Amino acid sequence: MSSTPVPLQAAVQRSWEASRFLFTGLLLGLATYVLTFLVVVVLIFAVLVIGLPALPEATKLLRGLAESERRRVAARLGVPYRPARYLPLDTGELSERVRRVLTDPATWRDVLWLPFQAVVGGAVAYLAMVLWPVGLLVDGIALPAAHLLDRRAADEYGTPPPVRRGWVLRWLPVLADLSASWNRSILNPPVPAGLEERIAQLTESRAGAVEAHGAELRRIERDLHDGAQARIVALSLRIGLAKQLLDRDPAAARDRLDEAQDGADAALAELRHVVRGIHPPVLTDRGLAGAVRALAADVAVPVEAGLDGMEDGRRLPAAIEAAAYFVVAEALTNISKHSGATAATVRISRGAGTLRVRIGDDGHGGADERAGSGLVGIRRRVAALDGTTRISSPVGGPTDIEVELPCGS
Repeated sequence: MSSTPVPLQAAVQRSWEASRFLFTGLLLGLATYVLTFLVVVVLIFAVLVIGLPALPEATKLLRGLAESERRRVAARLGVPYRPARYLPLDTGELSERVRRVLTDPATWRDVLWLPFQAVVGGAVAYLAMVLWPVGLLVDGIALPAAHLLDRRAADEYGTPPPVRRGWVLRWLPVLADLSASWNRSILNPPVPAGLEERIAQLTESRAGAVEAHGAELRRIERDLHDGAQARIVALSLRIGLAKQLLDRDPAAARDRLDEAQDGADAALAELRHVVRGIHPPVLTDRGLAGAVRALAADVAVPVEAGLDGMEDGRRLPAAIEAAAYFVVAEALTNISKHSGATAATVRISRGAGTLRVRIGDDGHGGADERAGSGLVGIRRRVAALDGTTRISSPVGGPTDIEVELPCGS
């Protein structure tokens, strides 16, 4: 039968980890004494205008100290570290930087934390210093004795020994957690329910929008390089050749000029095609309803377009119209190329601040976003405008795509 005071060792280990946190807080409290005095001095001088340049610099020092405490508190509590969203102090005129200091809520939370840490942080650390000798004395005798009794009871009755954390030393981790929780409540504003999930959604949609934007720029660059630019280079060569032939062979020069004119027409058509990919002129001229009807008329599959009420009232924002147009265009292209459908429908309705677009077909279904069908592009384009996309395409069909875009109406 062993009488090794394992509970005492564990209690001392936990208490030492908590004490390191509290003693670090004590050192931080001493630093906050100095920084509090510095902030007060700078504010007094700032009132006299003499110390205004020092105010942003002192604020940077305060922010650094508060950020270190946020990291320390997050590590102690086992929660994710959330840096504060400060207004920038490295750019702008002095008056603008001072205004940011005085109007930044995160900075004022740091200022509120300064006296709290200086007083409460120091008091809790001093209390920990008092508890240590008392705890080692009380728990050093009581815990081994209790451990011995627990082992005898376990051997005699076959019951597992209880887990003992001590009588005095157990309060040191409690003090450390309380100190960390208090500091976190001051330094970190409460996050409303669902906000973190919303931030994650916006971060993901922004990343998708940036990626889609980059892909769109690369497509435009490729179209210009391989199409219009090549034709314009050939056009320049033909005009140069015509100038050389003009004096000695006017007929050949005329032929070259005719070729140059054909090349100019082809280059213009190519540029128009690229422009339509950026923002279709038909959308500007005829609005969303007219543009969608034009799309439906150009598809080989018969398309029934339901656009009731879309031509009444004021126009939608240009970005919303463009997104809805490209969603319909991409969906109808997929239907024409991949679905095997014999009929398709497009329904667009507007109301309660939302534009709803629904495209369906009677094809064989099985559309897969990972197969490069353009559905990923639809989802990213809609998400960039804070909209939602629902895609249903079971094997055997039918396929339905429903998009909702905020339109502020």
